[in-house]
Amino acid sequence: MPARQRDARRRPRADLHAVARYAGCGGLAAGLPARAAAEAAQGARPLAYIAHAAGPAARPVLVLGWALIALEAGVCLVIAVLLALAIWRRGRRDGRGGLTMVVGGTLVSTLLLFAATVAMLRVLGMVAAPPRRPALTIVVSAYDWWWRAAYPAQDGHGAAMVTANEIHIPVGEPVRIELHSADVIHAFWVPQLAGKTQAIPGQTNHQWLQADQPGVYRGQCSQYCGVQHAHMAFEVIAQPPDAYRAWLAAQRRPAEAPRTAQARRGQAVFAARCAGCHAIRGSEAAGSAGPDLTHLGARRLLAAGTFANTPANLRRWIAQAQQLKPGSAMPSIALDAGDADALAAYLATLH
Repeated sequence: MPARQRDARRRPRADLHAVARYAGCGGLAAGLPARAAAEAAQGARPLAYIAHAAGPAARPVLVLGWALIALEAGVCLVIAVLLALAIWRRGRRDGRGGLTMVVGGTLVSTLLLFAATVAMLRVLGMVAAPPRRPALTIVVSAYDWWWRAAYPAQDGHGAAMVTANEIHIPVGEPVRIELHSADVIHAFWVPQLAGKTQAIPGQTNHQWLQADQPGVYRGQCSQYCGVQHAHMAFEVIAQPPDAYRAWLAAQRRPAEAPRTAQARRGQAVFAARCAGCHAIRGSEAAGSAGPDLTHLGARRLLAAGTFANTPANLRRWIAQAQQLKPGSAMPSIALDAGDADALAAYLATLH
């Protein structure tokens, strides 16, 4: 089996372990309760949203979805029974036509479709707007194949705080998402918190989210956008309000200067090889083509949700980006072992 396929098969389990570590260790420091470990692990499983909704914008959609599944299952059962009866009674004709069954089936189908339409319109009305006006607006921009999130400037002054592929929100508060796209049509979807909304070049769309409990909720681009569409994920991390404010204050601070010789060497490598595309606030690196890396070390995942953020994965991503995520804008960077270790050590200090 090719190495990339083996990595892909191992990744879900690694992600679950990383979620548990975040919620149980580092996440506690950030204000995420330990019990969120199980919830976060559940949210990382494929199709977990079918069984669990965590916010008022997703709960009515989940109920409607299960109701429609039940309706469709009932229709399939009726069709199967009628087909079995027809096969069993074949050859035994009594001369009567099937007009009654045709008329009855048409009426029942019409009533069911009308009821489903009414339910759908009612759910659309319920999720169209939050229960109260959001106090926080996050500007999310979609790129091939990653996400940029900009938080408003403190007290309305200065530059916005920018991060990538990880969106933090306060628990119990509606949050307005302002969506943009820099290239093609993408779709912002956090199924446990809300339905999907398209991000369209040249157009601004809006969505709102609210998480009723702390946790880590996986998001995904749900509009096919190219070869790495499946690897264009992100996470929404819901924290208690005090912990969210502490996280935001920490994120607004510039990166600390490296303290070790190896980290300083890594900073020099970054300035020479990476600063043209990436920014690190507090340094001379001010690139805008790729994600802002100011606090990369504090993020759980790398490469838009593709890998857990570990030193080994970080080194692999730097050296083999085009092998691990072909077609992405990140090039594979050829470095000798010393420079690679130094660069990874420097990036790991960016908490």
